[in-house]
This record gives sequence, C-alpha cells and structure tokens, in this order.
Amino acid sequence: MKCLILAAGYATRLYPLTENFPKPLLKVGNKTILDWLVDDIDSCGEVDEYVVISNHKYAHHFEAWAKSKTQKITVVDDGTHSNETRLGAVKDIQFAIDELKLDDDMLVIAGDNVLDFSLTRFVAYAKAKGTSCIMRYYEEDYNKLLKCGVVSIDEDDKVLNMTEKSPNPATHWCCPPFYYYTRADAKLVEKGIESGCGTDAPGSYIAWLCGCSTVHAMEMPGKRYDIGNLESYEKVKAEYNGIK
Repeated sequence: MKCLILAAGYATRLYPLTENFPKPLLKVGNKTILDWLVDDIDSCGEVDEYVVISNHKYAHHFEAWAKSKTQKITVVDDGTHSNETRLGAVKDIQFAIDELKLDDDMLVIAGDNVLDFSLTRFVAYAKAKGTSCIMRYYEEDYNKLLKCGVVSIDEDDKVLNMTEKSPNPATHWCCPPFYYYTRADAKLVEKGIESGCGTDAPGSYIAWLCGCSTVHAMEMPGKRYDIGNLESYEKVKAEYNGIK
C-alpha cells in the first residue's frame, strides 16, 4: 500500500510563519506534523512507500526532511509556484499517480492535521471492509458544516451521498481529509477529473466516486486538530498531548 500525503498547499493564513516554510513541517510538541502522521501510520506495517506531494516552492524542505527518516519517502514536485497557480488536491493525486506510475491501494491524507488517535485503526477498518473508505465525525456547528465535506450514510456505514461545501448540508457528518482508495478505485481518479468532479478539495473525488463505487465511512474514534491560522496553531501546540 502507498500513502499519499497532500502537502502542496501554501498555507497563506499562517503567513509569515509559512511564507517560506511548509505547514506540515511545523512542530507540534517535539515532532513535526508529518512525523506524527508517518510514524503512526508506519506502525501498522502496511505501507511500503510514502509519497509527499509538494509544490515547487517547498519541495526542497520535504526532501531534506525525507532524508532524516527511515521509511521510504518519495517527494513529488507538482511544479507550481504560488497559491494562485496550485493544481488542487485531486489533480495533485493524479499527478503523483502518473509521475510514479502508482498501481496499488492508497491511503491519502492531508499533511497538515494532527490526531489524538492512531490512523492504523482506519487502515484496519478499510482492510476489513474491502472497499474505499473515509472517516466521519459529528459536527454540531452549522457554519462549519458549510465549509466541509458532508456525508449521508446507511446503517452499515455505506456512503449514500457526499457533498463538498454545500450551502444546504444534508447531515451533520463531516468528512476529514483522510481517505483509503482500493487499487481499482485509485485507477478512477483520472476518470473522475474528466467527468467534472471538483479538484480543489480532496473530498471532491470521493463525492464523485460514491456514485459509481462502494465507499464506507468509519466514525472517527478521537479528535482531529486542524491548524488553519496562527491562533489555532498556538492552541494546538498548547493542547496536543500525542496519540492515545
């Protein structure tokens, strides 16, 4: 299994902190955000390669970080130089698939979140289901729902529908940016793009995919810490206590 780490954003809301440095390599506690994610995922023994998808501006930072790790880590530079020219998450995924000729099951994650639970539980869930999978958590705040991927599910966790940033969210189930694609469904990313699925938000591919393939949604067993601006970063640094 391959793990694709989405890290090609420019984190403009964290300027000046991230003006010349990537958000996923900011420290939370004694480790970078990427260290928390990769070290945890690696403990399940399922991933044989980590692929960090970067923009051109920050690629050299990720390459230096990768040299410090024992895992096999490949950095893919998508060639963009600014927030205005970014490809978008779904096109970045396809770029990495094409660049490295990937043909495998894939764990696809945002590289700028920390969790207080192990993602190995999500990998195990997906393996047991045998389908592409997402996670979900209950969001009470309606204003936050407007900015998220929102899913409808049946009694067996099967995703019936998913929307990204809908003005009329159907449920309170939000989808964080952590996804598992089966090998067969990873091959459909290009078709999704050609069919007109959104390409900016990573969940847009899943929103398209659940219309033609089976997708299940695991309830998130803990908390996700989203670092969106300087204030939230300081809060996460003060509150985060690692993976339980």
